[in-house]
Amino acid sequence: MILNWIDWTIIIAFMGLSWYLSTQYKRQKIQNLNDYFLGGRDLPWYVAGISMVATTFAADTPLAVAEIVAISGISGNWIWWNALAGGLLTAIFFAKLWHRSGVLTEAELIELRYSGKAAHFLRKFKGVYLGLFINALVIGWVNLAMISIIQVLLGLSNEQAFWVVAGLMLFVTFYSTISGLRGIAIVDVLQFSLAMIGSFLLAWFVLSSPEVGGLDGIVAKLGDKGTLNFFPQIGGDSASQIWVLPMGSLIGFMAFQWWASWYPGAEPGGGGYIAQRMMSTRTDKDALKATVLFQVLHYCVRPWPWILVGLSAIILYPEIAADEKRLGFVYTIRDFLPTGAKGLLAAAFLGAYMSTISTQINWGAGMIANDVLNVKEKTEKQQLKISRFVSLVLALIALFVTTQLTSIKAVWEFVFQAGAGLGLVLILRWYWWRVNVYSEISATIAPFVLYGWLKYTGSGIVYEASLGAGYNYIFVVAVTTLVWLITTFATPAENTQTLKRFYQQVKPNGAWSVVGHIVDYKDLGKKFATWIGLTVLVYGVLLLIGKLLLS
Repeated sequence: MILNWIDWTIIIAFMGLSWYLSTQYKRQKIQNLNDYFLGGRDLPWYVAGISMVATTFAADTPLAVAEIVAISGISGNWIWWNALAGGLLTAIFFAKLWHRSGVLTEAELIELRYSGKAAHFLRKFKGVYLGLFINALVIGWVNLAMISIIQVLLGLSNEQAFWVVAGLMLFVTFYSTISGLRGIAIVDVLQFSLAMIGSFLLAWFVLSSPEVGGLDGIVAKLGDKGTLNFFPQIGGDSASQIWVLPMGSLIGFMAFQWWASWYPGAEPGGGGYIAQRMMSTRTDKDALKATVLFQVLHYCVRPWPWILVGLSAIILYPEIAADEKRLGFVYTIRDFLPTGAKGLLAAAFLGAYMSTISTQINWGAGMIANDVLNVKEKTEKQQLKISRFVSLVLALIALFVTTQLTSIKAVWEFVFQAGAGLGLVLILRWYWWRVNVYSEISATIAPFVLYGWLKYTGSGIVYEASLGAGYNYIFVVAVTTLVWLITTFATPAENTQTLKRFYQQVKPNGAWSVVGHIVDYKDLGKKFATWIGLTVLVYGVLLLIGKLLLS
């Protein structure tokens, strides 16, 4: 065990403060589902924005970034940096629409936008699929990462670390069920602040070590290996530290992934806990500001201390096996932080873990209670009891799923591939009246079928061998898009009454001629200009920070 009593005091104090802050909101009388799952739709925009980025900062995130850097260099981060364009697209074009929809969950939007038995089925299906199945997988991979961290920090076996994580998860579940979303969001601000302070502190101590020699030492020791390149090399020596990106992967990342793929936290058109935070703000303008703040913090502020620690780990631990590169980040905590600082970093990891788990539990329970069990038919007191019980059951299911998972990467691949091609439907359902419920159903099913065919028949291996890495994904996106377009025109449009109701409530600007709307091209032009300008600006700041650090 590498923690002493001072470190444990810091950890316990942090957990106690998190519990105290969350329980304060029990006194504010959570009276209904809006209070419990959306914070009464009264969150300040900056709290909602920080809560978004805190949720995406899980225990696995810095380890994943460090692993990417160790294997592929800085340029490897384009595997997630590419999503910035889609994130800002969500902010500019969809944040206000989500807020104006007035729904409690993203699945509820289905029966606002579509009608009939098919819409009712899709709402319940997505409630189970997203709120339970995908949610349990996400919680499972976050738990796997936390187990790895605890094994190193406390010197425990895998089984012992699992039970520690199980206890932590139940602790988080209990405080999140007491406070609802408002308490979760407020605690997120504390947890994110501590996590970032801890990350910068770790980077400072590691860079200050004589083995690394500061930023100049990183440049001197890694600069000639291609590890510090900000952009991937297309082709070249795959044995070097340069991330050699096949053309198919480049096209997939930069031209398709940010808009075409559904992925938790990066849903095209918004969704998941991002939509939940948008809907929890006071006004539609606050929803926009919160989402823009999230993108800036997520891409420009958060990654650089992790990248610097990841680069340092290459120098410090060259012997780490390729499949364990993520542990380099944890080893730096063990080897370079003094007493007290170790406790602060451990608390920071706890904060990152707790913020993610509390949100996933609350958001998933909202989908199950509201969209699957339809608790709105109960009294408000019964609604809250059922919602809290569902939260506990969801946590227990996720713990079981954790025991069945062996690879975070495999789960990432499945979730990513299973959503390939769905994104465009989720975008166009707001702006094109002709998209119907069967469009979304077919776009949801097609990637599953294609993923199974490519993976389990061996076709994917043959296809990738003949055309190159990355084309499997492009193939799935293309076929899925073709399937849902054919389905759209082969099935009847939604009835006019449903479309009018949706349009009058949400007020989207787009192809809504069926309800007498004329497209305001000036408004759309302003949105596109804002989106492109912000995307260039945020990418510029991201790369400028890296250039200043490592030039």
